[in-house]
Amino acid sequence: MMKKIQMVDLQTQYAKIQPKVDKAVLNVFSSAAFINGPEVQSFQTELEEYLGVKHVIPCANGTDALQIAMMGLDLQQGDEVITADFTFAATVEVIALLKLTPVLVDVEADSFNMDIEALKKAITPKTKAIVPVHLFGQCANMEAILEVAKAHDLYVIEDTAQAIGADYTFADGTKKKAGTIGNVGTTSFFPSKNLGCYGDGGAIFTNDDDLAHTLRGMVNHGMYKRYYHDVVGVNSRLDSVQAAVLRIKLPYLNEYCDARRKAAEYYNAGFAASDKIITPITSDFTTHVFHQYTLRIVDGDRNALHQHLLDNGIPNAIYYPVPLHAQKAYADERYNEDDFKVTNHLIETVISLPMHTELEKEQQDFIIQTVLDFLG
Repeated sequence: MMKKIQMVDLQTQYAKIQPKVDKAVLNVFSSAAFINGPEVQSFQTELEEYLGVKHVIPCANGTDALQIAMMGLDLQQGDEVITADFTFAATVEVIALLKLTPVLVDVEADSFNMDIEALKKAITPKTKAIVPVHLFGQCANMEAILEVAKAHDLYVIEDTAQAIGADYTFADGTKKKAGTIGNVGTTSFFPSKNLGCYGDGGAIFTNDDDLAHTLRGMVNHGMYKRYYHDVVGVNSRLDSVQAAVLRIKLPYLNEYCDARRKAAEYYNAGFAASDKIITPITSDFTTHVFHQYTLRIVDGDRNALHQHLLDNGIPNAIYYPVPLHAQKAYADERYNEDDFKVTNHLIETVISLPMHTELEKEQQDFIIQTVLDFLG
C-alpha cells in the first residue's frame, strides 16, 4: 500500500536521524544552556565553514534576519529598497516595518526570480538597496544584480530562505554559496526548509567584519557586554535546542538537496510529453535545490487541478495567489499593472507539488498520472 503523500514529510526524515537528534536535544536539556549555549556557537562555526563565509550570525527566524540585516546597514526612513513582487510577504514586510519604502518589480517567467531590466527601471536617487529573493531553490542572476548595485552604489541583501545549499557560478568560473554573494545574506530555518529546525530559527551571513560586529550586537538587545547597550537592537536569538537540531541536519544538507533534485528530475520526465505543462527550469549560473517544485499550467484550469489533486489525497499549494503589489498592506498608487505582467500571469498558472527528501517513486507516479489524467 502506498504511503500517504505529504507536501513535506518531516516525520520520515526525523525517523532516519532520530537517535542523533534525540541525544543532541537531551544534552541541551541536561546542560540547561538554553540561550547562546555551546550548541549555538558550534552551529555558527560549522555553517560558516559549509557556506565559505566569514561570519554567520544566528537569530530567531528568517524574518528577523532580514530586518536585522537592514538595520545593520543603517538604512534611513524613506530610503527605497527594491525587491521582487512574486514572493512571500516577509521580504517586503520588514522594509515597511522599518519605515523604508518598498519598491516591487516583476520577475522572469522561467526562473521566477527578479527581472534585471525591471530592476534597472525601478532605480531612483532614493534607492539604497536591492533584495533579490532566491525563489523556490535557485539563485537570482546575482552577477547582473551586483553590476547594477555597483553602478548605483547600492547594498545587496540576499533572501536565501528557500535556496540554502545552492551554488552560484560567476562568468569567470568562481563559485559561491547562495547568501554569501551580496553585502549580506539571510535565511530561515523554518521546519519545511531544506535545512530546517524543529521550531523557528534564522541566520544572517556576511564577509564584512564591521557589519558582522554590528549585527551580533543587534540580535542581542544591542549588547556586547551585559547591560551595556552600544547599538539599538532587538531580542532575536537562535535557541540552543534548535541549534542542536541544525547541527545534526547540516551534514545531511547536500544529501537532502540531491534527493530533491532527483525527485524534480523524475517529475520532469513524467511531465515531459505534456504540452499543457511547463516544468521548472534551472538557470545556467546556479544549481537548484528545489525547495518547491512549481509547475506552470499553460492550457488547463489551474484552480480546478488544485482541487482535483486535493480530492485525490495529493497535497499541493499555490505559491503565490496574490502578488505583493496587490496586497492591501502594500498597495501603492505608484504601481502600474503593466509593470507586473509576468507576476500577474504566474499567480493564475503556478501550482507546487509535493517536494521533499522522502518522496517515493510510487507516490510520484501517482501524482504525475493524476495531473496528466486531469489535464487530458
